[in-house]
Amino acid sequence: MPRYPVVISALVLAAWLLPAATQAQAPQGVPVPGPALGGKAAAPAKAPAPGTFRELRWDELVPKDWDPMKDLKGLQLDNLSDADPRATEMLKKLREVWDNAPANPALDGQAVRIPGYVVPLEESPDGLKEFLLVPYFGACIHSPPPPANQIIHVLPRTPSKVRSMEPVWISGTLQREKTDSYMGAAGYRMKAQKVEPYVERPR
Repeated sequence: MPRYPVVISALVLAAWLLPAATQAQAPQGVPVPGPALGGKAAAPAKAPAPGTFRELRWDELVPKDWDPMKDLKGLQLDNLSDADPRATEMLKKLREVWDNAPANPALDGQAVRIPGYVVPLEESPDGLKEFLLVPYFGACIHSPPPPANQIIHVLPRTPSKVRSMEPVWISGTLQREKTDSYMGAAGYRMKAQKVEPYVERPR
């Protein structure tokens, strides 16, 4: 069995998780590593009534013509060790591609509601002032950050009493705006009007 270097294996794992995260059913009960929240496939949503938020799926944040696996194809990882400079160079290249993953222009300025997991950025005595929203449990903390178009930089209207990796719904106007942070690069930003506990939808 080939021994892939740890640095490359981690990114390959994250690449494998992207399709699963954007297409999988929402998990039951306590969040576990793997599927995204609210990933249930559905017909295109109708335009929301004024003052309401359209429920968004994570796969809609990815432009239809963007292939997250394109730069992984053809990589020869079998004989590379962690100390091999080529492994480091591959990781750097792939990380650059993912950190600059394009956002979907059709979503810019849209009033949306989307579920995900909390990655804290800035905390105050009253709660989190900033956090990242990610589609699957452990992203940015226990595994490498997903592509930038699978991360939302959230600025709650008021500090939110949420915890790391807690599943939540956020509602607000989505903007295509790049944010670089110590936890990962986000391709979207939202000044969230609401941050609510995640509740499983009836099936």
